[in-house]
Amino acid sequence: MRVGVVGHVEWVEFARVEAVPRPGDIAHAFETWEEPAGGGAVAAVQLRRLAGSCVFFTALGADELGRRARAELGRLGVDVRSIPEAEPTRRALTFVDDSGERTITVLGEKLRPRGGDSRLPWRELVGLDAVYFVSGDAVALRQARLARVLVATSRELETLRDAEVQLDALVGSAEDEGEVYRPGDLDPPPRIVVTTSGALGGWVQPGGPFRSAPLPGPIVDTYGAGDCFAAGLAFALGRGDPVEDAVALAARCGAAVMTGRGPYEAQLDAGAAVL
Repeated sequence: MRVGVVGHVEWVEFARVEAVPRPGDIAHAFETWEEPAGGGAVAAVQLRRLAGSCVFFTALGADELGRRARAELGRLGVDVRSIPEAEPTRRALTFVDDSGERTITVLGEKLRPRGGDSRLPWRELVGLDAVYFVSGDAVALRQARLARVLVATSRELETLRDAEVQLDALVGSAEDEGEVYRPGDLDPPPRIVVTTSGALGGWVQPGGPFRSAPLPGPIVDTYGAGDCFAAGLAFALGRGDPVEDAVALAARCGAAVMTGRGPYEAQLDAGAAVL
């Protein structure tokens, strides 16, 4: 399969703490690490592990963090397509508490790939089996529509509305007000809408409810679960799975990543992607 992602990167510093500090508290981290993450990066690595390769259209600052992010994503097997931007690479601070819940503070503006930038090889998206759109401008979304299957996050509803393209699937969390989709929000409407509700599973329209996947181990870190779910959904729809099976694989991707530290340690791979 040939797959891609259009989206953003954040350089994330993680700190594992007993609990997120309350106002006036001091929290002592007993483990820290840092790596490139954000929705686009996490989805790109997950798709690379499922499909064997993934082309990732993104935007990185012309700074040390941008260079480190490109190098690390390359080490993880992702084919990065980006042009250095004048703005600095966005950073984030993430607390991971004893229950595995993550709390994120972003620093700086999100750098979004621009579809009108002719320096990027957008024609590489033509005929890809699946592309997951995480962020970018409306022109970038129209470029992503060159793929056979296009999945997008409902967090970017304004961009989706402006682009006026047909989505094969729209995916978002019912627990995040910024991702809530209502009928009529997009024209044309998505072919399917997948709404997740954490451990409760979620809902597919048309279709109905689905269950969450069993956890393959104890929860370590919930960072990236939603992004891995969406990447798994795009992969499965791209290989022609029925919607019910595609959602089941997506749920397994979301469950697996929560059993490892950070977004990459426990991602589902191709060997486990057979239902």
